[in-house]
Amino acid sequence: MPAPLASLIRLPVVVGLVLTVLAGCAAEPKKSPLIPAAAEALAAPAPSSAALAGVTRGPSVDALTISAGDAGTALTGFIESCPKLLIREDVSGLSRRADWQPACDAASAWSTGAARDFFIRYFETARISDGRAFATGYFEPEIEGVRTRRPGYDVPVYVLPDDLLRAWPVSTPSAERTGRAPLGRYDANGNHVPYFDRAAIEDGALAGRVPVIGWAKDPVEFFFLQIQGSGRLRSPEGEVIRIGYAGQNGRGYTSVGRVLRERDRLGDGPGQYPGSMQGIMAFIRENPEEGRALMRLNQSWIFFRELTGDGPLGALGVPVRREASIAADPAFVPLGAPVWLDLDRDEADGLWIAQDTGGAIKGANRFDTFWGAGPEARAIAGGMSGRGDAWLLLPKGTVARLNGPTP
Repeated sequence: MPAPLASLIRLPVVVGLVLTVLAGCAAEPKKSPLIPAAAEALAAPAPSSAALAGVTRGPSVDALTISAGDAGTALTGFIESCPKLLIREDVSGLSRRADWQPACDAASAWSTGAARDFFIRYFETARISDGRAFATGYFEPEIEGVRTRRPGYDVPVYVLPDDLLRAWPVSTPSAERTGRAPLGRYDANGNHVPYFDRAAIEDGALAGRVPVIGWAKDPVEFFFLQIQGSGRLRSPEGEVIRIGYAGQNGRGYTSVGRVLRERDRLGDGPGQYPGSMQGIMAFIRENPEEGRALMRLNQSWIFFRELTGDGPLGALGVPVRREASIAADPAFVPLGAPVWLDLDRDEADGLWIAQDTGGAIKGANRFDTFWGAGPEARAIAGGMSGRGDAWLLLPKGTVARLNGPTP
């Protein structure tokens, strides 16, 4: 996702998804009790891009144990990504658009049966920073929903509102009006104010004012679908409506997993719940009042659009594929680039294509793996937390150029 997914907010994911509800749990670094807070505050800031984090050459692509099937699906994803790779600016600082031209020119005519040879011929591996990777998972949820409201289906799936606009509040000094203006709305007095948060929207702030795509049955399932950033509504009659990320209300994302961990509600002890998506869902259902308040702590609300085609769209604007697409931070991975993972979760090992982003997917070697739709995808993605090594596959000659004299 990630959006993906992922994992899980994936924003914009799928656009992405993408949103990893557990990112605040598993990925949140712990402060060392041995390091005074003042010393931590003086620590050097983290690099803001891959080029600044450091790039070193890795093993040859031929040395990677890429299976024929893995290479074939990755080649398909790379071909779909090429039109974007050739026109997008790479904010990671790793590549130039022209770097991808030879591989993209060759890819469309390359046989998927010989896809491994394609990656060996055109790519080299690169380690970003220390190469130590952390990966979660996301998926495309399918929940009960209908196009026309009926009894029992009361959760609106809103499209992007017309009154959600970027502008500077009057109270913001001119000197501080840098970068993009915040999202919000104009109130009755003509002042630009923050947009309605999750609680206000759930209480009906948009009712009758913003069109809906459909109506979901279960507010908990819809909450997690929003975290993923895309999904499907399935009616009792079998109609399937695929929905994808269209925008967000501009409010901050709060990881409910992180909140539960801070409250000591996740773990293996009495009264605690597993630190997976499934465990967090169980807590919310078994503690409905506290669970509803917990979800409302996440003020972010996702708006959707109806999708057609054979898969949810990632941040790159192309469909994301099961066990082939990955969400990454574009400041550290060029979107469209292949990524090799070797983790302590073997099911996530292999070659992926970076086609998505996510609000919780930030920094070097942080990834969100996409697992498709259905019960198996839900189970894998919900419990995915893998650590190991990551290698980017970049056009041959890239690492030498980055570490050599400035051209």
